[in-house]
Amino acid sequence: MLLGTLLGKLESPEYSEALLEGLGDIVLLTRVRATGEIHDETPAEYASGAVARFSAMASDEDWLGVMNSLERSEEPASACLRIMVEWALKQDAKPAPASEHTCTCGGQGGCHDSA
Repeated sequence: MLLGTLLGKLESPEYSEALLEGLGDIVLLTRVRATGEIHDETPAEYASGAVARFSAMASDEDWLGVMNSLERSEEPASACLRIMVEWALKQDAKPAPASEHTCTCGGQGGCHDSA
């Protein structure tokens, strides 16, 4: 599967939710639920948003980590989602300056008026 195809699938809330639950990591799922609730998002919405934000904002080093993980994993989609969700949780744990966009779309989703 091509990376672009994988990312497209991971941006689907339904697909991401199934993979997230399939990871069997209750701690990660609990963190996703808690952080998603802050932003009025379901775990599925948070996970798919994490993929979109990672795609738009991750560093080259972050992408290198994804590529290395994809090479070694028997379940590339799950490995990719785990890395991207953990990255998003780390980003959301950082305090945001008052002038920055604060919801999980990272300013990319057009969820607010641009006025």
